[in-house]
Amino acid sequence: MKRKKSIIAATIMVIAVIGWWIYSKIPVATRESVGKSVMSVAVEVTPIKKSLIREVGVFTGTLLPESQFIVAPKIAGKLNKLFVNIGVHVKQGQLIALLEDEELVQQVDQARAELAVARANLEESRSALNLAQREFERAQALRKKKIVSESELDAAEAQYRAGMAKQKVAIAQVAQKEAELKTSQVRLDYTRMKASWADGGNPRIVGERFVDEGAMLAANTPVVSIIDIHTLTAVIHVIEREYPRIMMGQDAVITTDAYPDRAFRGTIARIAPLLKEAARQARVEVAIPNPERLLKPGMFVRVEIEFNRRANATVVPVNALTKHDGRQGIFLADMETMRAKLIPVTVGIVSNDMAEIVEPPVSGMVVTVGQHLLEDGAVITVPEKRKDETSNR
Repeated sequence: MKRKKSIIAATIMVIAVIGWWIYSKIPVATRESVGKSVMSVAVEVTPIKKSLIREVGVFTGTLLPESQFIVAPKIAGKLNKLFVNIGVHVKQGQLIALLEDEELVQQVDQARAELAVARANLEESRSALNLAQREFERAQALRKKKIVSESELDAAEAQYRAGMAKQKVAIAQVAQKEAELKTSQVRLDYTRMKASWADGGNPRIVGERFVDEGAMLAANTPVVSIIDIHTLTAVIHVIEREYPRIMMGQDAVITTDAYPDRAFRGTIARIAPLLKEAARQARVEVAIPNPERLLKPGMFVRVEIEFNRRANATVVPVNALTKHDGRQGIFLADMETMRAKLIPVTVGIVSNDMAEIVEPPVSGMVVTVGQHLLEDGAVITVPEKRKDETSNR
């Protein structure tokens, strides 16, 4: 029995030695290939493309009217009539509201009557002056002929000078009454609130109404707000890193949830010269033409500003990028040998789900799923459907 066991052990040892000798004669590359074929990794691949790629900054903000002002009375009074409501278009000089004006109308009539009296007094003083002047001139002529005494001449001269003084007083009274009439007319005009702005070209629209007819208003009480929505302003805030890339006149694309299938064009109109210390952000205003009046103040918007673009760039899906030994790279798939090759790359513009490969020049198929399991030279397997698509290319 012991002899039998010894023979079996010796036989096993001889077989092991022979096996090791045979394995040592196999080339190292062949042994590695055999080992790796056992450890093949299933991946998905996609072709590397040439395409236009854009670097776009996306910001959120709010729409504001290009201009806005409040219509308010300059004097206190009862709101007698309101001629407009929210959403109504108004033109330059259009009557918006009317205060109760009976008392002021009476004041205008009284001032006008007092002015008429003052003018009548002026005419009377002129007539009296003319008469006094003729008397004075007659007295001078008679005095030369020694017909009237010196005292009579002096009396005629005094009468003439008094007439001139009365005329000056009458003229001043007319001017005073004219000023009082203008004042009363201005106060009466204050009861008529009108829409007025510097540029009277485009009609504007009533944004808000603050009071109702019959309300007692103090001076400067808001009645309605009038806004200009022919052009709107999108206000966004940019951080310090992006601030130097924003330029005056730069084009922008504006989208909003109200019109998900439409994009509106705008232009960078104003850039704040400072960043707010609390948020480290700068205010940027984008002017948006709004001829159809579709956009409204207060809407939430997204503003896209293009910083850079490259035509005919080499692009791969973002999920194809991987990191090995601290360097960014991609795995190229050799569809003939079914192996993956790690290529360190320099990435340029990254936009949405695509990334630009600046260096080195690459082409072919790139691994997009499963690359985290790969090493350089690893054996890969690709789904049959993907193989067919690759061969057709």
